[in-house]
Amino acid sequence: MKPSGNFYRLVQLVKILRSDRGCPWDREQTPEQIKTYLLEEAYEVLGALESGNPEDVCAELGDLLFHILFLARIFEEAGDFNIRDVVQTITEKMIRRHPHVFGQAQVSSSDEVRQRWHEIKMAEAKDKDTAQSSFLDSVPQKLPTLMRAYRLGERAARVRFDWPDIHGVLSKVDEELAELKSALKGGDAEKSAEEFGDLLFTMVNLGRFIRVHPEAALTRSISKFVKRFKIIEQSLRQQGRTLESASLEEMDAIWEQCKIDKEI
Repeated sequence: MKPSGNFYRLVQLVKILRSDRGCPWDREQTPEQIKTYLLEEAYEVLGALESGNPEDVCAELGDLLFHILFLARIFEEAGDFNIRDVVQTITEKMIRRHPHVFGQAQVSSSDEVRQRWHEIKMAEAKDKDTAQSSFLDSVPQKLPTLMRAYRLGERAARVRFDWPDIHGVLSKVDEELAELKSALKGGDAEKSAEEFGDLLFTMVNLGRFIRVHPEAALTRSISKFVKRFKIIEQSLRQQGRTLESASLEEMDAIWEQCKIDKEI
């Protein structure tokens, strides 16, 4: 990679921060410590994307990029690899996994692209003698639970281990809900927890069928809940009252008014 522009300046900035004349705190950081910040920054990017504010997205992408460069610098100091290797590796991988763009392969749909991507990925693992013992092992265990459930459903569907249509999923949702109700009625806490998990997993698969990612859908619902709850607080505050002084019926009336007004 040839030195150029602001990217090179940022690479050099990270190098200085890690040097003897740099920052003591930055010098002390290890990959184990940085991985927590890296995860936080990734979620900050997601939050910015949800906000729809391009300036926020730009800023958060910068924060994430900084931590990527920081990690690369730590490994460079250890003699493992540097940021040039990172860029070269991902460039070669993207070219290899897009033969319909950079090669002679032909595809007719995005579904075919996804299938070929997976086939190429499996072939790469076999070439490296790192093929998984299970077809599902390619789904990272460290993914957030809803995301991992979604990806597992996708993987299983690739070998046709799936419901034939959405009606089958909806029937499974009804079945799992009935089983949860039965467990709750029986007072079995452990069974209730198990059935609740089964219902969640089925709902994730329902989201897959209607092309709604559960993580994104739940994020939107949480945001809506928080905004409406804050309106309840604000409304009561204007009356000189607190949440503790209001009845459930009063709070619910404000909540329902939010839905009628379509403010949120």
